[in-house]
Amino acid sequence: MYIPKHYEQKDREKLLDFMRAFPFAVMVSAAGEKPVGTHLPFVTEADEDTLFLYSHLSLANPQWKSVSNQQLLVIFSEPHAYISPSLYAHTKNVPTWNYIAVHAYGSVEWFHDDETKLHILQKQMASHEEAYLKQFSELPATYLQNLLKGIVAFRIRVEELQGKEKLSQNKTEQERQDIREHLLRSEDGSAREIGERM
Repeated sequence: MYIPKHYEQKDREKLLDFMRAFPFAVMVSAAGEKPVGTHLPFVTEADEDTLFLYSHLSLANPQWKSVSNQQLLVIFSEPHAYISPSLYAHTKNVPTWNYIAVHAYGSVEWFHDDETKLHILQKQMASHEEAYLKQFSELPATYLQNLLKGIVAFRIRVEELQGKEKLSQNKTEQERQDIREHLLRSEDGSAREIGERM
């Protein structure tokens, strides 16, 4: 990802917080010379030394079959906002977008055994709706077995993390304040989120 210095975010905890706040990301890999991507919810788990991303996809999805000994890219990006040049002090400006993005690069490990697949599914459920775990535990065994047969679970060990926060850092303090106030008044939730993060 191209990251000018004034937009670079290196604070690991801030990047992890962003990934957890916006867990629906795109996993990108190469199938021959063609890039392929799948949109998936991820669980982010980290300690001081390691960072893992957990998810699963349909067994029918060909992406997992094409990944062998290659680095994957997972793109986390959610809030973004159009920035009108009318918000700047001078007319010699053009429209742009403010946004936040995190790129996670790493190697993948696939899991086909039911125990691990179930464990990763439970991680995902606990992350998004812990109360559902009780209902999930009461599903009929045959239903659950058929569900597990249809998926492949995985974890990505993240080896490189890149963060970009393009939040008008190259503008004057007054322009930044005007942009922030404009975004906070927006009916667009994504734009308001960018305003809050500014």
